[in-house]
Amino acid sequence: MLHIALIGYGKMGQAIEKIAIERGHTISLKISQENHSDLNEVNIKKANVAIEFSTPESAEKNILFCLQNNIPVISGTTGWNSKMDEVEKVCRKYNGAFLYASNFSVGVNLFFELNKKLASLLKNHPEYNVSLEEIHHTQKKDTPSGTAITLADEIINQSLRKRFWVNDKERQTEELSVISKRINDVPGTHSVKYTSETDDISIVHTAHNRTGFASGAVLAAEYIYDKKGIFTMKDVLNL
Repeated sequence: MLHIALIGYGKMGQAIEKIAIERGHTISLKISQENHSDLNEVNIKKANVAIEFSTPESAEKNILFCLQNNIPVISGTTGWNSKMDEVEKVCRKYNGAFLYASNFSVGVNLFFELNKKLASLLKNHPEYNVSLEEIHHTQKKDTPSGTAITLADEIINQSLRKRFWVNDKERQTEELSVISKRINDVPGTHSVKYTSETDDISIVHTAHNRTGFASGAVLAAEYIYDKKGIFTMKDVLNL
């Protein structure tokens, strides 16, 4: 049984709490914007793993705090990736455990693998142009989504033509278009589309609710709590 600190107690945190309790774990600490001062050295020791879903502005500080107090931490907060090198450096310094994922859903992580395979198959077929679309709820703070950025980066790594992504329609061949839409009560839809004069090839992942994300986060916590190092969902799912 895990003793879990939830750092970030919005809709995602509450969904994680429900899954964690169903799997026999205990929530020993809940941190939101209203009680962030409770994230201190005494309270964090009540947990043996932390799950961090906060904001892009506070993620790095929250994660570093856990690592400096020898608490394994997983994070699903997106929009702060420019600070990732510093977090990984501190993780190694304290011989800690850290796992980051732009999306914890098992289905999405399988979708990532499918996306890479499709990009690899089509990289030598210049007649196909690729684009992405992501749709999320209106409360989502970052645009494009972390999941969309992961998909885009994987395509760019395989592509012979795309060099960078833009959160807009493409204006030149080197650009990979990522279109973002925000609609009420949409957990998340991601589409990758290859278009030619003769046909289209599309792959789509549609989340029906937050349960898949929450379940994956708890699986990640179960995986990491007794380990040391830097991990991803590929490790959790043995991909």
